[in-house]
Amino acid sequence: MSRRPALLASALLLLAGCNPGPKYHAPAPPAIAAQDYKESSANFKDADGWKVASPGDAMLRGKWWEIYQDPELNALEEQVAINNQNIRGSFENFMSARTQIAQARSQYWPTVTTSPSWQRSTSSQNVTGSNAANPGRSTSEWSFPLSVSWEPDLWGKIRNQVHEAQYGAQVSAADLENERLSEQSSLAQYYFEICGQDALQAILNDTVAADQKALDLTRTQYETGVGDRIAVVQAESTLESAKATAVNLGVARAQYEHAIATLIGKPATNFSLPVRPLLRAAPPIPVGVPSQLLERRPDVAAAERTLAEANATIGFGYGAFFPSVDLAAEGGFESSLLKHAFDWPSRFWSLGPSVSQTIFNGGLYTAELHQYTATYNADLASYRQTVLTAFQQVEDSLAAVRLESQQVENQQRAVDRAQQALDFEMGRYETGVDPYIDFVTAQNTLLADRQSLATTQIEEMTASVELIAALGGGWDRNQLPTPKQVSAKPAKGDYRLQR
Repeated sequence: MSRRPALLASALLLLAGCNPGPKYHAPAPPAIAAQDYKESSANFKDADGWKVASPGDAMLRGKWWEIYQDPELNALEEQVAINNQNIRGSFENFMSARTQIAQARSQYWPTVTTSPSWQRSTSSQNVTGSNAANPGRSTSEWSFPLSVSWEPDLWGKIRNQVHEAQYGAQVSAADLENERLSEQSSLAQYYFEICGQDALQAILNDTVAADQKALDLTRTQYETGVGDRIAVVQAESTLESAKATAVNLGVARAQYEHAIATLIGKPATNFSLPVRPLLRAAPPIPVGVPSQLLERRPDVAAAERTLAEANATIGFGYGAFFPSVDLAAEGGFESSLLKHAFDWPSRFWSLGPSVSQTIFNGGLYTAELHQYTATYNADLASYRQTVLTAFQQVEDSLAAVRLESQQVENQQRAVDRAQQALDFEMGRYETGVDPYIDFVTAQNTLLADRQSLATTQIEEMTASVELIAALGGGWDRNQLPTPKQVSAKPAKGDYRLQR
């Protein structure tokens, strides 16, 4: 008889290793035969302008924004990492996801409860018969019970719940990194937009000064009888139009500045950036090779971990078809007098297992399993779409940076020619050879070309930021915490209430 508990324990241990759910296999990546991205400058060797950094398999690491070599941008990016509230919210979501692992793992252990009680009762004095041997008698009862119940994880239901929570925490960790990258790239784009607006403002300031000079000359000619009144009116109109355009640029700059303040966690009222009319060419960016992309994007990692989470849910659904075994024990002390409550004769106990199995529930478990399977299939489609979108975004950004850099070079030549034409026309106008309208036409052509050049340079810089974000920034799949790491006990202050 003494061997039965040992045999029962051995059987439970063997059954605890069962997991009727499907084993998870990460989806195979798409076959990539190309050694370089289609829109990479490596495939356009005769093209002028922006080039990818070499070697081709290099990768950005860590603080990717330092590639722009701008100390002010570096300082702003450091503030985003600390003060951005969206990043902080994503971090707290990650911490919340980690607690769900502990909640799931708690089911591995027995549940121990106690409910001490005291009861005082008096029997009725008006009861007759055999139950009234001691009418009006008062009694007391002290009870100190202890109950233990445990359901062993025979079919992997708890194990799959733990895995589901672990993978969910990994999804949350990847979402945190994706949010961080999004906020950092947004700040860099807003910063270069402000630099571009300042450059456009400088162009218009030069235009206003030139228009004022032309107006003064036109008035002088009119007053000396060389020119006519209509030329003065045209010059005044051109000057006022340039002033209005210059003022309008301030609206966009102010909005970008306010957006940066929000990104770094400061009230827009207390934040300002100095004027920096700085436009530059996009730096060479190491894009790596296409086969590396899926290991570098946090959103792809989140989609893959979501798939693993859905697979664990299917395992939980399979476990519902098997019986549940509950081991329960209860014991304690019970006495009418408190002084004898913990005497050995006052003890009581009970012990016994129970097995429960659903025989019929109208196909509920089957329907739930089909639901979990459909969710997995939907997550698989979402993962594949995320992968396709990742390649699309990289190719889009590569094409944008490469082609816009070529456009910058072409537009710069247009500006040089327009400046020569204006200088030539200015001399003809000052000597009275050509009318004012010819000078205005040449000046407007130069202004339009300079504005187009500045706008294209802005687009080139923001496209380079979008390219870095499409490549995953400086992130790598190896930075994703493992199931063991997300299951580790958090530091004591990680769940401190924020005020």
